[in-house]
Amino acid sequence: MRFTSTWGSRDVLDVTLVRSELVAEVSADRAVDRGGVWRHPLRFKRLRLDVGLEDVPRFGQGPTAAVG
Repeated sequence: MRFTSTWGSRDVLDVTLVRSELVAEVSADRAVDRGGVWRHPLRFKRLRLDVGLEDVPRFGQGPTAAVG
């Protein structure tokens, strides 16, 4: 998986995997360029203290689009 800092940038950002403890709601789109780089950053909306980790599919699994 590759992420860049800005559109058109060839600089690839390091990805640090973390252990999940909280659920956060984010806004995102699925725009990926031909090189497999995500085009737009995620935007934090709020913590979801009413949702447990077991209720959320792991990244790349589950429905392809979320409604809401």
